[in-house]
Amino acid sequence: MRLDKYLSQATGLPRSIVKRQIKSRNVEVNGQFIQDHGHKVLADDQVLLEGREILAPGPKYLMLNKPQGTVCATEDSEHPTVIDLLELETIRDLHPAGRLDIDTTGLVLITNDGQWSHRVTSPKHRCDKVYLVTTAEPITENYPEQFANGIELHNEDKPTLPAVLEILSETSARVTLQEGRYHQVKRMFAALGNKVIGLHRDQVGEIALDEALAPGEFRFLTEQEVASVK
Repeated sequence: MRLDKYLSQATGLPRSIVKRQIKSRNVEVNGQFIQDHGHKVLADDQVLLEGREILAPGPKYLMLNKPQGTVCATEDSEHPTVIDLLELETIRDLHPAGRLDIDTTGLVLITNDGQWSHRVTSPKHRCDKVYLVTTAEPITENYPEQFANGIELHNEDKPTLPAVLEILSETSARVTLQEGRYHQVKRMFAALGNKVIGLHRDQVGEIALDEALAPGEFRFLTEQEVASVK
């Protein structure tokens, strides 16, 4: 694809502005400044505009290790968002596929593919979400059975879908859900008289958080990871 077309489609900028940026030596391809707006961009080329990487036009799929204090939104007037953490010239419809609370850490999937995002978040697609939970009080032996039977939440008409709870220690557990109700994990433990003091999402479907990613870091998903969301 021509460089000017690539940049215009990827950023939404008019072709005239893109050409001025190229002429002003603000565009790099594979580490080299390019001033030819007709330069051919190949699939594996790295393109930078004013030092920020520009993703190729088309569907995009990323994983982010969300730190505390960030919100799963595209914009927020009070807090940094997961989109703010991406060192990319993002396009307008890039969004988190599902949400984590501001104090919850771990795996967030980000995409501009609405259908793929729906398959991640919709309970009918049975895309498991795995959380590591730390509680204020001991987790007793009856917790796994109660999670498996479904738990009545305050102000909810239906109990939660069956969930799997694996006790890891006296005050820690691994919980696997297929739903994503508001503050669900915290509310499930609260319904049993316990308080969640630490919550970390480790996996969504078959996609596990990359251990190499420090809080706030991200990477693109592999083709296999993208395809695993049926």
